Amino acid sequence: MTKSEKKNQRIRRNPQNIKFSDFVSWLEDNGFTLDRVQGSHYIFVHPRIETPVNAQKKKDGTAKAYQIKQAIKIIDGDL
Repeated sequence: MTKSEKKNQRIRRNPQNIKFSDFVSWLEDNGFTLDRVQGSHYIFVHPRIETPVNAQKKKDGTAKAYQIKQAIKIIDGDL
């Protein structure tokens, strides 16, 4: 199992306490690119997925769990 596959399993299994950098890396592994930064909002887009992904870093350096869950739904085509 590759590092990327392990990260994918870990994020999908428990989206709590995921480092923001790991979340960004996971989005990039799934074909997203950083489109723009507006204040604390990092906006990622995918060439074949219409819905952008919003990511914010919490004060402790982790990603917000609800945004990870939204990203999973967007990638899976459920949103």
